[in-house]
Amino acid sequence: MTALSILDPARALDQALGEASPDLLRELMGTVLNALLSADADNVCGAEYGKTSPERVNQRNGFRHRDLDTRVGTLDVAIPKLRQGTYFPDWLLERRKRAETALISVVATCYLLGVSTRRMDRLVQSLGIDGLSKSQVSRMAADLDEQVRLFRTRPLDDAGPFTFVAMDALALKVREQGRVVNVACMVATGVNGDGHREVLGVQTSTTETGPAWNTFIADLVARGLGGVKLVTSDAHAGLVEAIAANLPGACWQRCRTHFAVNLMGVTPKVSWPWVKTLLQSVFDQPDAEAVQAQYDRVLTNLETQLPAVHDYLDAARADLLAFTGFPKEAWRQIWSNNPNERLNKEIRRRTDVVGIFPNRDAIIRLVGAVLAEQNDEWAEQHRYLSLDILARARASSITDTTETIAAIAA
Repeated sequence: MTALSILDPARALDQALGEASPDLLRELMGTVLNALLSADADNVCGAEYGKTSPERVNQRNGFRHRDLDTRVGTLDVAIPKLRQGTYFPDWLLERRKRAETALISVVATCYLLGVSTRRMDRLVQSLGIDGLSKSQVSRMAADLDEQVRLFRTRPLDDAGPFTFVAMDALALKVREQGRVVNVACMVATGVNGDGHREVLGVQTSTTETGPAWNTFIADLVARGLGGVKLVTSDAHAGLVEAIAANLPGACWQRCRTHFAVNLMGVTPKVSWPWVKTLLQSVFDQPDAEAVQAQYDRVLTNLETQLPAVHDYLDAARADLLAFTGFPKEAWRQIWSNNPNERLNKEIRRRTDVVGIFPNRDAIIRLVGAVLAEQNDEWAEQHRYLSLDILARARASSITDTTETIAAIAA
């Protein structure tokens, strides 16, 4: 497809109507856009295509094609190429999204460092990258690093209070000192004062230890994280201790999905379907009182038949049922880390392409860019929780705390 240098609207419309094409609007839009691009390139060159002029400062050199997704379909856009310099219609097309640029820079860095060269060659070709110089990679990485740095260090106090927070960690492979090792990539999300989900922070650590989580959460608090009433996570001991140390007054909700996996480990295989059904029945209740009553019945049923399972459930009761202290409309969003698991899948979709990262900076660059894009999307979506639910959640939490203090004093 070749862009027209001169467009005759009447002729183009007459021809399209005569052919009675079912994709009339898409074809007309493509014709108009390519004509505009051609005219814009002529303006950059200082003269029309194919014409001699003393004012000419550059010459055209063919086209490169790029797809443009529109409401009327995908258009084949012919971007004019110049003999000197480059031409790109920023007013029409985006160059690359942050996450895509991050992925390319990570791949290029891996390639330059000689990591899995055969696999990286195929990967680079699949991404449509003919070649990136070291200077191009450096400029691209520097720009991304600055964007990610600003995102990771932004103040949080203006967006708070963050009534509900969720935390999780992913294991990613990185090359360090000639070896491939696993590092923990810690991610925190929360529901801000406007009811939208927000990515609070991301950080890497050699292992998922208590001190690592303590440093991570302390940084979030220093940046303005406050008003937290409930934190949902798995039962990593270091994480639970860090939550208690840095977020006083916040309850801890043990993720029901992770708990089910742990419970399966102490349950005889033949009994697991029955125990799983009993556990699910607890979360199917209509209100907090019914949840507590059903939990009692489950414990009674297990006490004699499966005492080990009974003891495990009994010990986890307070942490597993912490969600009942908040409005029922928020239960599905706070009783497990499933919302964060979906975010993890999106991160994995990008990081699995790289496989082994050349260094930790590359992890932060790619994961940070993915999270920054996700944060922008969440800000444009409908509220994750309504303002009414958040107000009632904070009120119920205050009431529960008051009652607890009164009971202790009595």
